[in-house]
Amino acid sequence: MKIKPLGRRILAKKIEEEQRKTSGGIVLPESAKSDKVIRAKVVAVGADEKLELKKGDEILVSAPSFGGPVEVEVGEDKLLLVLEKDVLAIIES
Repeated sequence: MKIKPLGRRILAKKIEEEQRKTSGGIVLPESAKSDKVIRAKVVAVGADEKLELKKGDEILVSAPSFGGPVEVEVGEDKLLLVLEKDVLAIIES
């Protein structure tokens, strides 16, 4: 199945963070992570020519509990369908 976002929507793949440790070496549990933002990589963008994003960009997105993206499963991949207004920032390397 192929998903093509429409208008000002973006299809992105969530980037899983590595295990986080304190400076003392203690591994932090999932419950200690911030649920306010999600880091993702853009897979496809809608046809709106005004979008500043392109395929391959890394972005920060509002979490679903804050009105952010809709999670979509395609095969084994978990993708996010995001409105442009829910993109908080582009991560530049």
